[in-house]
Amino acid sequence: MDLIIRDARLFDGSAVDIGVAGGKIVAIEAGLAASAPAYDAAGHLACAGLVETHIHLDKSRIIDRCPPEDGRNANAVPRVAAVKQSFTEEDVYRRASTTLENCIKFGTTRMRTHVELDGGVEMRSFDALEKLRHDYAWAIDLELCVFPQEGLTNNKRSDELLVEALKRGARVIGAAPNYDPDKSGQIHRIFELAREYDADIDMHLDSGNSSADMDIHLVCELTKKYGLGGRVAVGHGCKYSTLPPRDLRVLAAEIADAGVAVTVLPATDLYMMGRDQDHSVRRGVADANVLVENGVNCSISSNNILNPFTPLGDGNLIRIANMQANVCQIGEAARLRECFAMLTERSARLMRLKDYGIAVGNPADIVVFDAATPEQAIAEIRGPLVAFKRGVRTVTRPRAELHRP
Repeated sequence: MDLIIRDARLFDGSAVDIGVAGGKIVAIEAGLAASAPAYDAAGHLACAGLVETHIHLDKSRIIDRCPPEDGRNANAVPRVAAVKQSFTEEDVYRRASTTLENCIKFGTTRMRTHVELDGGVEMRSFDALEKLRHDYAWAIDLELCVFPQEGLTNNKRSDELLVEALKRGARVIGAAPNYDPDKSGQIHRIFELAREYDADIDMHLDSGNSSADMDIHLVCELTKKYGLGGRVAVGHGCKYSTLPPRDLRVLAAEIADAGVAVTVLPATDLYMMGRDQDHSVRRGVADANVLVENGVNCSISSNNILNPFTPLGDGNLIRIANMQANVCQIGEAARLRECFAMLTERSARLMRLKDYGIAVGNPADIVVFDAATPEQAIAEIRGPLVAFKRGVRTVTRPRAELHRP
């Protein structure tokens, strides 16, 4: 063996040793009788790393160059569009790598990043992130989801660029119908392209301050029609937070039946929603726990970092899940554990990662957190102590120490 992680505590509470050889997990048992260089997890929580299903590396860290907000109107899309033409491949790579490194340091080992394609940026962001994907493979598996942020049915160039990206190997395609004059037309076109190029779908959907005119029904209908259950996800779902409990359960049943997953993005949705109010501002964050409890697979993710959609953030998914729990008033241990699952096993299922998890034969992607249980990690925002990618250490985060007199 090349490495043994001793006394690691798994999600189910069992204490085990994890043996690694050739970059893969080869043994999981208590008191593993083998000799190899060892890391003593000392009873701390271990998982296969956090999974970020929805982030925008290409437009992270641009808040300092965007025009300011206009009062209560965030105007995030036009503020980003105003500077997007200045993006160079080198600029995107530099900003994205800084954000990516922060995510890695906080324990993320798998990631899906959404990439805008339109005439303002052409393929520059895509090219930069493809290079990033290759350069950081030692620490993280990066998947690109290409999508049209500023419209598709009215934007022939975006359509052409999506096709080009799919031909060049992008395996996920997204959408942002809120910013298209023909919302259903965009959704139909994205399903058409996904079927033509055998791509998964991950859409920005149903941001808004009321439950009116939700697009999730059409997405569920098309997912069932084309047999794409398990291959379609939607992000945001702010409108779901406006539904009474009974109506939310009915919607959850529809989503679950179609096999559509939902990613909740609390940092962005808290920042962007309720802009029509100047007091008693609504939260706009969908209750992922309720959706899960009614059969929907959910993940919790970062979305934007340091740009007009979210001018805050550090890449720490545990902090984001803690935010979700605070906003949705989640305090029970079992429901906090579910929040941790929405950063790990559930996110992996959303991305159809067949080799994720601490299991014999899987890649030795192992992150040890400074917590005894998943619920403690979420409740106290406990960070990683160490991370391994394919059995090689990639991150060490020493604990803070008090120097007593």
